[in-house]
Formats: sequence, C-alpha cells, structure tokens
Amino acid sequence: LLSLLLFAIGGTKFISDLIGFVYPAYCSFKAIDAADAEADVQWLTYWVVFASFSIVESAAAFVVGWIPFYFFIKLSFLVWLYHPTFLGAQLIYREVLRPLILPYMKKAQKKVS
Repeated sequence: LLSLLLFAIGGTKFISDLIGFVYPAYCSFKAIDAADAEADVQWLTYWVVFASFSIVESAAAFVVGWIPFYFFIKLSFLVWLYHPTFLGAQLIYREVLRPLILPYMKKAQKKVS
C-alpha cells in the first residue's frame, strides 16, 4: 500500500530519489557529528559517486528509457553504493572515478599554483 502511494505521488523518480537521498542524507548528518573519520569518507565518497551517476544518467536519458527494468536496476545500484556490506561507492570511486579525474585535478592544481 505504501509503495503504491509513493508511486502515485511521484512515480519511479520519486521513489529512487527517496532511496538515493533520504537514508544517505541521514547517515551523512550522523557522520558529521561523529568522531569517526571513516564514516565521513564513506559518505563523501557516496555523494561524489551519486553525483557522477546522476550526470551520466541525465546525459544518457535517451538510452535509459530502453533498458528493461531500469528502475529496479537503479534502485539496486543505489543501495549497493551505500550498503555497509558492499560499500560499492568506494569501489566505483577507487576503480573508475579517481583514475579518470585525478590527472585533470593535478593539471588544474598546477595552473592555480
């Protein structure tokens, strides 16, 4: 009943925003006040990966519509990113984003210095 209500209010975008924002935002607020720096790194990493995913998803919107069960794949991916068992955001950052972005950051820092 709750899922039907959520779907009626805002559709799949609303549900994926709830899953992608609400729990991670709550954990981010907790991490800010915690003395544990590891939690800060986890949630900063999540937000960087989430933002990158959102940009890629927007750019590929024409393809996304053709992928069967995309909504469920996206929800599973978002949960995988922040679930404590998997910590997928750290994996994506370390293996994909960091190697792509780091060379450009070094060039930008040289220009600023």
